[in-house]
Amino acid sequence: MHKVLLSLCCCLFICGFATAQKKNAAYRYHIKRSALPIKIDGVLNEAGWTEADSAGNFYMVLPMDTSFAKLKTVVRMAYDNDNFYISAVCYTPQPQYMVESLKRDFNFGKNDNFIFFMDPFDARTDGFSFGSNAAGAQWDGTMYEGSKVDLSWDNKWYSVVKNYSDRWVFEAAIPFKSIRYKKGIKEWGINFSRNDLVTTEKSSWAPVPRQFPTAALAYTGTIVWDEAPPVAQRNISVIPYVLGGITKDFENNKPAVWRKEIGGDVKVGLTSSLNLDMTVNPDFSQVDVDQQVINLNRYELFFPEKRQFFLENGDLFANFGYADIRPFFSRRIGLNAPIRFGGRMTGKIDKNWRVGVMDIQTGTSGSANLPGQNFGVVTLQRRVFSRSNIGFLFVNKDATGNAPAAGNTAPGYNRNVGMEFNLASSSNLVTGKLLALKSFTPNVTGRDYVAAGHFQYLSKYWTFYLQHEYVGKNYNAEVGYVPRNGYNKISPLVQHNFFPKSGNVLSHGVQLSSTYFFDESFKRTDNESVLSYLLTFRSRATLTVSGFDTYVKLLRPFDPTNNGKPLLPTGFENHWNTIDVQFASKPQSVFTYLLEVARGGYYYDGNRWAVTGQVGYRFQPYVNLLLNTSFNDLHMAQPYGHNKFWLIGPRADVTFTNTLYFTTFVQYNEQAKNMNINSRLQWRYKPASDLFIVYGDNSIPSPFTVKNRQLTVKWTYWWNI
Repeated sequence: MHKVLLSLCCCLFICGFATAQKKNAAYRYHIKRSALPIKIDGVLNEAGWTEADSAGNFYMVLPMDTSFAKLKTVVRMAYDNDNFYISAVCYTPQPQYMVESLKRDFNFGKNDNFIFFMDPFDARTDGFSFGSNAAGAQWDGTMYEGSKVDLSWDNKWYSVVKNYSDRWVFEAAIPFKSIRYKKGIKEWGINFSRNDLVTTEKSSWAPVPRQFPTAALAYTGTIVWDEAPPVAQRNISVIPYVLGGITKDFENNKPAVWRKEIGGDVKVGLTSSLNLDMTVNPDFSQVDVDQQVINLNRYELFFPEKRQFFLENGDLFANFGYADIRPFFSRRIGLNAPIRFGGRMTGKIDKNWRVGVMDIQTGTSGSANLPGQNFGVVTLQRRVFSRSNIGFLFVNKDATGNAPAAGNTAPGYNRNVGMEFNLASSSNLVTGKLLALKSFTPNVTGRDYVAAGHFQYLSKYWTFYLQHEYVGKNYNAEVGYVPRNGYNKISPLVQHNFFPKSGNVLSHGVQLSSTYFFDESFKRTDNESVLSYLLTFRSRATLTVSGFDTYVKLLRPFDPTNNGKPLLPTGFENHWNTIDVQFASKPQSVFTYLLEVARGGYYYDGNRWAVTGQVGYRFQPYVNLLLNTSFNDLHMAQPYGHNKFWLIGPRADVTFTNTLYFTTFVQYNEQAKNMNINSRLQWRYKPASDLFIVYGDNSIPSPFTVKNRQLTVKWTYWWNI
């Protein structure tokens, strides 16, 4: 273990010192103040646009990154005391476009779109993203880890798209109050991205290598302001809500419960780059339901956070650690008890320092027999080298009273402290991490820490990856997501890509990866090795063929059906092979599909067929229909026998306009013996202000029996003081 981590340390620090200047520093756009008002209508006839500089000559990113883009795109920017303005004229060879619907925060790869990525501190690690598809559906999110976009973030801004025979025009105004930046900084990072499905071309203003997303902040150009951007003198937003609803528990034959609640959030801009969020009696009934899966896993499944209060600068808290080692996971808060109030201060102190402080109080829960609890989190991040950072995290959970009834033996507190070093080279070719965590729980000592790290080299032709994790047997993150304890893990990966000069295949390559788990004495417990061949066609359709070799030694009793059958004993050994084939159709069709078929062995000398499919059809731009299905067929000796599990999830998105949406999501889960329906009507009557009508129910499919139903009406209003 120590040799692996020591090798990772050496690689990371050597690469960290090998820094360079900003890659696209030569791409500079000079933005000017507009003397006259600009009307957001998709008609660029104001003086502010005619006097603005233009950014054109986009570079092709896909299908290849070796030439200028074939499609012409012209971008202009301006500003006044209140807003940042941007327009993009997207020329097309024919009067048609491809979009899913008018729904906000669309799928990037399935829509013709224009999106820009803004880095107000030019730190090339975090920022904001805004844009629209060709039908006018908005896209906005916060950026983190250099290229990722969290689309759950929502804020107040304005945009219009107007279509012409040879082009579509995007025009937007973004209030300075809606973004975070430092007073006096006159150079911001920025890049513009254009995706066109008809020609399968993706392009950007400042060139980006094809192995990276156009969101990669390492490759931004620069906005040069003619004077320092104006700072809002008062930046306070009050977001109240009023809610009414009814819930009926049929399963336990309880009377209907009426809900009448009020609450809300307050956002205060302490500085232009530091924000304070406060909430009282928050409600998240309008949040999308989680997508169910057939669960044949031995460990807890992960579902992402979707609640608005936790999202701005959420990466400071949620992305500390790894996907399966998260010392803080906000969905633990309010899981079984109501949130009474909370506060978060997040943002940047300057170009090099980011800070996050959170404190939330929950009430008691009679159903779960939990006392009120206080959750406190402090995180600090310091930028080092060109794009790397060192982070610190402290998580505290304290009981603040007694449980409603006797019998709750949960410890009174749980604490975690950790540090990590995140490496990102100036070119993004080399990335990595070093992580150390320790937990504090009453009456628990020893083997209560985590040590982990990884190193990645990603070029157009080669990918090399190596990760190591150690999680002690007594490590405890009660406010985190750590599904497994007491192990060492080593995960290498290597991939090589080929690029034919002609033909239907754009690229193809071989990938070999392995994941080995050992106990704390380095005795093997499980491993899985995967050999894959990956093809990407010029149409953007993909085909992947993979072979799996799997070995598992059970560390605790386990039911391989997760369906109430007898448990296989601890120490039971299993070994099998699987072949998996996946094909995804080209995204530019109104009819799209994905099909994955797997055939192989399973626990208890069994075998498994697994079929996963997704079929979509869109009536542009108003209706998007989607059907997700999965089928698992398990054959094992008795007492398990033959088990078949269907999961069927049709979804319909109807977008009457880009501010009025209706979504219905149905999920039938045969394994869980549950069918749920979630329907939501959302009317965005003003920017960031909504009226929701939400209906949901859960039923037992056979014989059909309703378990519970609920209807909720919620009104929110975003008021800038």
